[in-house]
This record gives sequence, structure tokens and C-alpha cells, in this order.
Amino acid sequence: MTTASAPSSPPVQPSAATGQLENWRAPLLILVIGAFMAVLDTSIVNVALPDMINVFGVDQAGIEWVSTAYTLALGVITPLSGWLGAKFGIRSMYVVALIIFTIGSGLCALSWSLNSMIAFRIVQAIGGGLIMPAVQAMMIRMVPRNQLGAAGGIFGMAILLAPAIGPTLGGYLVEFVDWRWIFTINLPVGVLAIFMALRGVPNVAPVHTEAFDWWGAGAIAVSLFSLLLATSEGTAWGWGSESIVLLLYTSAISMAFFIWWQLHIPHPLLNLRLFKYRSFAIANVLLMVISISLFGVLFYLPVYMQSIRGLGAFQSGYLQLPPALLTGMVMPFAGRLYDKIGPRVLVPVGLLFIAMGMFFFRQLTIETAFFSIIWWNCVRSVGMGLAMIPTQSASVSEIPPMQAGQASAITNVINRLGGAFGVVLMVQLFDHYNHTEQAGYTNLLQQGNVAQQNTISTIIAKLQASGLDPAHAQAAFSALLQRQIGTTVFTNTFDIVMVVIALALVVCAVAATALKKGKVAAEPGHAAMD
Repeated sequence: MTTASAPSSPPVQPSAATGQLENWRAPLLILVIGAFMAVLDTSIVNVALPDMINVFGVDQAGIEWVSTAYTLALGVITPLSGWLGAKFGIRSMYVVALIIFTIGSGLCALSWSLNSMIAFRIVQAIGGGLIMPAVQAMMIRMVPRNQLGAAGGIFGMAILLAPAIGPTLGGYLVEFVDWRWIFTINLPVGVLAIFMALRGVPNVAPVHTEAFDWWGAGAIAVSLFSLLLATSEGTAWGWGSESIVLLLYTSAISMAFFIWWQLHIPHPLLNLRLFKYRSFAIANVLLMVISISLFGVLFYLPVYMQSIRGLGAFQSGYLQLPPALLTGMVMPFAGRLYDKIGPRVLVPVGLLFIAMGMFFFRQLTIETAFFSIIWWNCVRSVGMGLAMIPTQSASVSEIPPMQAGQASAITNVINRLGGAFGVVLMVQLFDHYNHTEQAGYTNLLQQGNVAQQNTISTIIAKLQASGLDPAHAQAAFSALLQRQIGTTVFTNTFDIVMVVIALALVVCAVAATALKKGKVAAEPGHAAMD
């Protein structure tokens, strides 16, 4: 490895003893700007979809492809990050990703139709899908292992704060400025991030790479594309429809082939042999469960806030801001504590806090005070802050630095799988218990006693007295009743789902005691400069 710097390289020098950066905080903060921007974009856009419907003159099914196309492109490009970083250098990949993302954002702001918006969102996703793996790989390479927790705390704020801030910021821009500004705002930030990365981030030298694994890339692309498409369109197409079932089978078969292929070729696209390191294997399983629990709340809580309680997107996002800020405060503390005591205490305690927050949500009703919801979310957020960064840090504690790109690519793919599985699992559990609860209420009404029938007659009579004819009064009552049943069923089912997640987290907390802050398997980590 060479430590000589090219003329354009930043004035950042590695330690002569270890090859790691003595001052890694400034480069990491620069990288976090790009990571924050990429993660923010995944949540900020949804707020503007109603305005896009009016501007482009399309329906709800059509406009959802603005988010679906972005998700699909992210899933396809992320597995390629390990090979691209090794081939061209991690900083080079990061800068090019920022350029593509920024250009894509500008094009999205100029889009004139739904098709143009979808095409430009795909361009944006190609850059966004490479930013996060590049940032994680750079962090592993340039940060000393005994300070990895502190670095993870800084990086983690971008992961968890951005999705919470997104709806609030997006709601403000849409309501008080213009919906196109959710994309325009990325332009100055992106240009600044590119300039700062070129000047202040070390350029990790490319390593020798073998021929590109086309079979592996094709298999995982088909698998993730099918899975993410199924989770995105499951509600619209029907979770039991032939299309969704075929997509899920295709995803499973393609993933099985991908795993088999990666373990039987000498130079795989994703080095799955890294799972031989115990902490890497356990931590990635835990990260998947954490992702499932995170998406379990993010997927249904906004529905409750907006559809059940009647809040707007801005108000709903605002109520989720305090827990997000609390997570941002806890993460740096948890990172520094990890560097001192390791993961065996922090991660189980964090998982139990998440489980406790989930269990609190079983008390959710249509009359629950918003303060209680914020409080329960804060308990969950403390757990996220305590568990997330120590788990991620433990996952790479034994990984050879030259495998940093591979490790970050695998972790990002697993996080995407966890999010997708979280949606599928939540929907399946929700549909199952929803049908059960709905049937129970229907039977109860059909077997209604005299008091129930009198109440129904009184309500219908009041509707008629307000000016409705008997037929319309009956229809209005049926609509009111169906809404009330739907609301009650939603909250009851939400309670059950939260308990299931809480129990899974308790099991994971026990497994987390096996995590260790291991020693690096090969040479000391270093950020080799070219």
C-alpha cells in the first residue's frame, strides 16, 4: 500500500504507526453530509405526492411509482457497491455517487410529467444507493477500531434523524414554499458535499479486483427487485394475488441461487464468507430484526396519525420529531460507551428498551393522548440509540479492513431486506388479525340484542330527522358503522403486532449477549492513500 498523495488529495495524513487517520472526525462529518442527504430523500418525497397528483394529472396508483421506482433502483444498485469501491476507490465512488444524486435531484425538480419524474428518480437512486455503503466503508477504513463506536454515533445520527426530520421538513416546504423544493434543496448541499469530499476525505486506494460477477449481480438484482416490488405493490395488487405470490417465489429462488453461487466461486460479488466471523453474523441478524421493528412503527404509525386521528402530514411528522432528536442525543453517548465496555451490555439493554416501547403501543386507542404516543416513541428511540450503533460497530470489529467495502455492502443489503421483510411481516400479521377481528365484530352485530337494535334505530331516526330519506339514512349509518369498526379493528390489530415484535426483540436481547468486541482478523486497519 502506498501513502503518497496525489495533488488533488486532501491534506489528511494517516498515522505512521497504524495507517489510520489521527483526525478522522472532520472527514467523517463531511461524509455524514452526503449520508444525511441520501437518507432524508427516502422520507421527504412522500409528503409531496398529493401535490404531484394534481400537477401531473395522475391517480394514486400512478404516483406511487415515484417512490417505488426509487426503492427498486436502490435495491439493485446497493449490492454492487463493494465491487465498485474496490475497483475505483471508495472516495471516488462516493464523489461520483454524490454527483449522480445531485444531478438526479435537479432533474426531478424540473420534471414535467409522471414518466419524467420516475426516470429522474431512478437516476437519483443510482447515486443514493452507493452513498451509504461508501460512507460506512470509509468509516471502517479510516477510524481506529478502539474509536469505532464514537464514529458510529456520529454516523448513526444521519441514519435515524433524517427519516424523522424528512416528513416535517417536507411538509413545511410543500405547505409554505413549493413541492419542487424538496428536490431543489439538495442542489446546494450536494455541490458543497462534493467540494468538501474532494478536499477533506482521504482517497482509499483501489485494490486488485477480478472480473465482475455477472451471474451473482443478476441473481441478487432479480431477487431484490422482485421482493421490493412485491412489498411496494402488495396492498394495491392484493397480497394473495398471483402477481405478488409469483414475485415472492421469484425473489426466494433467486436469493437461494445467489447464496449458493457466492459460496462456490472464488471471487464473489458479495463475500458471504464474512459470516464466519461470529460477531458479524450475529450483529447482522440483530440489525435485520431492528430494521423490522423500525419499519413496523414507521409503516403504521403515520397511518394511525393521519387516517385515524385526522392529522396532516406536517403535524404527523412534527409529533415524531422529539423521539428522533432524543435518538440523536443518545447515539454519540452509546458509541463512546461501546468503545469502553463493548456491546454485550449495551445491545441487550437497547433491545429491551425497544421491546418496552413496542409493548407500550399495545395500549393505543383512538383516544390515546398524543403525549403518551410521544412518550412511548421516546422509550423506543432510546433503545434504538443504545442498540443500533454498538451492533453495527460489533459487526465490523473482526472484519479485515480490506474487506470494509464488502462488509458495508452486505450490511446495507441486509438492512434493505430487513425493511422489506418488516413490511411483508407487518402486512401479513395485520391482514390475518384484521380479518379475525372484522369477522368477530360482524358476528356480534348480526347477533345483536334488543338494546343494540334500539340504538341503531335511534341513530337512523336522527339521521332522517336531519333531512335524509330512509335509504340515505341507512347508507350513512352503514358508512359510520364501518368506519368505527375499521378504526377499532386497526387499533386492536396494531396492539397485537406490537406485542409480536416486542417478544421477538426480547429473544434477540438474549442472543445479543453473545456479541463481542473482537480483534481484527488480519493486518491493522488502515486508510491507504494514493
